[in-house]
Amino acid sequence: MATNENQKNIQEGTTIAGIASSGTMSSISVIRISGPESLKAVESLFQGKNDRSLNDIRPFTLRYGHMLSPEGRVIDEVLVSYFRAPRSYTGEEVVEISCHGGPLPVRRILEALLTRGIALAEPGEFTKRAFLNGRVDLSQAEAVMEIISARTDAALRSANDQSRGTLSERIRSLRDQLMNVMAKIEVTLDFPDDDLERATDRALGVELQGVRDSVEELLASAERGKILREGLHVVIAGKPNVGKSSLLNALLEQQRAIVTDIPGTTRDVIEEFLNLDGIPLRLSDTAGIRTTEDLVESIGVEKSKESLERADLIILVLDLSRPLTHEDLDLLDMTQHRRRILLLNKGDLPQVAQISQEIKEEATVISARNHYGLDQLRARIHEFAGSNAAGSEEAVVSLTRHKEALERAKQSLEEALEAQKAAVPMDLVTIDVQRAWGFLGEITGDTLQDDLVDRIFSGFCIGK
Repeated sequence: MATNENQKNIQEGTTIAGIASSGTMSSISVIRISGPESLKAVESLFQGKNDRSLNDIRPFTLRYGHMLSPEGRVIDEVLVSYFRAPRSYTGEEVVEISCHGGPLPVRRILEALLTRGIALAEPGEFTKRAFLNGRVDLSQAEAVMEIISARTDAALRSANDQSRGTLSERIRSLRDQLMNVMAKIEVTLDFPDDDLERATDRALGVELQGVRDSVEELLASAERGKILREGLHVVIAGKPNVGKSSLLNALLEQQRAIVTDIPGTTRDVIEEFLNLDGIPLRLSDTAGIRTTEDLVESIGVEKSKESLERADLIILVLDLSRPLTHEDLDLLDMTQHRRRILLLNKGDLPQVAQISQEIKEEATVISARNHYGLDQLRARIHEFAGSNAAGSEEAVVSLTRHKEALERAKQSLEEALEAQKAAVPMDLVTIDVQRAWGFLGEITGDTLQDDLVDRIFSGFCIGK
């Protein structure tokens, strides 16, 4: 579904160019050009080996040579690739220039191309053109950024599944089922007959319930998808000097946080990423939570409490080598209804703390300094994250936009089922069914508003 401005650009034959590789210093960079004038523009600035031009280059081949400035000076040694429409990334004529990865040659080549009437690509414009030209649907296009931003193998597999259309196929199947329901209702309305209406009414309830259950299954995968995409936000909490920073360092297997015997050493939230056997974790080491007169430390304590509110999982650390205090008890009370793992740290030292049987049954004894008990901790994190977080062959919902569309579709289906059970006239039932059909279409882009399409692609990086 095309936006007015971008559809106009395509119809008018606008050719665009952008850097398709990383903007950092590298050995190779790639400049992508898409549109009807792409080959002609590059050819006017290209000098091939033995003075070969690009006018006879075959599709899906490479040609070696040099890119020249508009004045005819050599900018850089390059390889040029040609992809003929519609069998290209965007569905248009595409040329890619592979040059040296320094910022200067890349910029000079791009500037030379702009003198040939080529426009700079906007963020996500190449993938948007692929969507507008029917090469991919919207959920597949969004998977491009999911692949780029994947931080674990599991997240990469999930994004690749989405890019191949695993989710799209599921959504289209559900929309087809709803279209069949609407068609049956239409037949019943056009040819009124009591027996036909009763038979249609019975079948209608079964089919709508089946679609509703399938939508519920997709929604159930959203938590796993969120973990794969954003990481499980794990906050390490406790009063000062219970070993929070030592635990962070042990899990990361590096000295990331400063560890001392001085209470209040950690005064701000330290956040690190950890790939735990395919589960992406965003680990936050927080300032010790206690009452303090120190202004700077008190700010850190407030930040710690804010982190606890946002956490997907709290690792609450108690110190076995010291008596429990009211601060420990307050934290136990504060987190008792949250998803938490309770750790009794410093298990290598003589036990002083008086631990109730209830806490013993919930807690895991560890020694962050000696790495004792960390395997049990990792196993418990896996339990909280879900045993299927490492990937699945089923479609996984990973984007908030998809989840919201599914929730609206589910609500419309439930309203349709309630209306059908209440013997509401079928022409009114079909309104709810049609709404559900439309909400599902938002995921693939079939029924999404133009301005939302623009907003989605504006979050892409330039060159994609």
